[in-house]
Amino acid sequence: MKAITTHESRAAVDARVEALLAQMTLAEKIGQMAQIEKNSVTPEQVRDHAVGSVLSGGGGNPSPNTPADWARMVRDFQEAALQSRLGIPIWYGTDAVHGHNNVRGATIFPHNIGLGAARDADLVRRIAQVTAREMLATHANWAFAPEVSVPQDIRWGRTFEGFSEDTALVSELGVAVIEGLQQAAAPDQRVLASVKHFVADGGTTWGTTRSYDWIPGWWQSADPQRWRIDQGDSRIDEATLRAVHLPPYAAAIAAGARNIMVSYSSWNGLKLHAHRYLLTDVLKGEMGFDGFLVSDWLAAQQLDADLETGMVTAINAGLDMIMVPFRLTEFITAVTRAVSDSRIALSRIDDAVTRILRVKVEFGLFERPFGDETLLATVGCDEHRQIAREAVRKSLVLLKGEPPVLPLARTASRLLIAGAGADNMGRQCGGWTIEWQGKEGDITPGTTLLQAVQQTASASTEVLYDADGAFADDVQAESALVVLSEVPYAEGEGDRQHLALPPEDVALVQRMRARCDRLIVVLYSGRPLVVDSILDQCDALVAAWLPGTEAAGITDVLFGDYPFHGMLPYAWPRGESAQA
Repeated sequence: MKAITTHESRAAVDARVEALLAQMTLAEKIGQMAQIEKNSVTPEQVRDHAVGSVLSGGGGNPSPNTPADWARMVRDFQEAALQSRLGIPIWYGTDAVHGHNNVRGATIFPHNIGLGAARDADLVRRIAQVTAREMLATHANWAFAPEVSVPQDIRWGRTFEGFSEDTALVSELGVAVIEGLQQAAAPDQRVLASVKHFVADGGTTWGTTRSYDWIPGWWQSADPQRWRIDQGDSRIDEATLRAVHLPPYAAAIAAGARNIMVSYSSWNGLKLHAHRYLLTDVLKGEMGFDGFLVSDWLAAQQLDADLETGMVTAINAGLDMIMVPFRLTEFITAVTRAVSDSRIALSRIDDAVTRILRVKVEFGLFERPFGDETLLATVGCDEHRQIAREAVRKSLVLLKGEPPVLPLARTASRLLIAGAGADNMGRQCGGWTIEWQGKEGDITPGTTLLQAVQQTASASTEVLYDADGAFADDVQAESALVVLSEVPYAEGEGDRQHLALPPEDVALVQRMRARCDRLIVVLYSGRPLVVDSILDQCDALVAAWLPGTEAAGITDVLFGDYPFHGMLPYAWPRGESAQA
């Protein structure tokens, strides 16, 4: 196991933790095991209950949503934690899965599917370092990344969060994220990585997602496509689990991972949050993981309608910190009662809190509980955006086309552009951007593909854009560019049984085909889509995935400044029958 960079030996760390644990009341220990959503807790409650962590879920932003307001928000919680009886600092967690992506103005990188296409571990490491710097500017110190899922069914709404269907590539790039986040991003400061979601969340079976009557919300969807495979059941044997899905975690532990997030999903009918064999026997025992395990959002509550029973099951299975996320006092009461009734042994509580405190000591939180607000000026800076632009151009995969179709000529007399995604930052970034599900439109600063074309083409080139391709009857051009795009989604909201292009996209391509000699289609998507309906209509087809804020990386390649670099991270289906 790679050693954690600390000024203290392991023996000294353990001695500090043991001394601190000896001073703690049961209530303070249970408080350390709680992770609470920021809108459901006050700084005063964090202080009074010795809360271990606060998080911003997708969309858990201050108002206004600026880097400076983020810094104020997180600082208030940390200052309160330091005023608790023992002054134990908090972890402040956020879903920084492609940059510090909840923050308006942050640099938004391509989602992992694009980085899998780029296949450049050094680039991924640099992206993680930028993400850490932008997080520390706002005092956030725990990124819920990397996702080291190995998706086996592209109908899954989280396919874009996986680097690839290839275990070895996922392992390599997951390690790069861990190293980038946990290396010093500011003077002697690092961000804790959360490796997720343990284990085989990418191997679930279509149609196995459950709903929970006691947890109203998105799971209750009657839509026959949404929430059909996400959080489902991985019906695979242990040999497959160990060969396909477990290796990225072994690689992560060897690279210094100190936190792992447990999956909503099940393995052969048993929820991972209740799976003592995999969590305690395999992960903590066989694999030697001595960091701490955290639950996912409401996942422990899925185990039983009774809150106490759910907490007992999860904690006894091996969970150390529970993302509650709303019911702090009820959680403390339930776990306290469970210890009193011997449903949870005090030794299990002590083990969980020891693991949490150990990582806080290792990362220097007691000495350096805050980030560095002098870094605020770097959030979304040009240097960071240039790295994002590099990532975009390296992620592009040419599915069809060769010279003379590409590169585009800067000096063309006219270039036609169509498709709603061409000038829509929300579609360009996808889910997990500013809000959990992402959002259409001008959600954060950046460069759209239309803007990038306008900046790249010569002053003499007439660039005409209409989202629907509704140009005047006599408008023709030598080349036209059509951007097809999925609407933003995240998690099970993006589960889709059928991945064919919608009829309106096919019709748009057909309309534009009649207006040009050469038609180039750029596809924004979180997974491979079935494109056979347009293949004969276009002269070039480019998979651009979900590129984030810097679409100039696309024009870098379309206009020939850089060659196509990306390789498919997933097999591309030839038709609907081959999509799964």
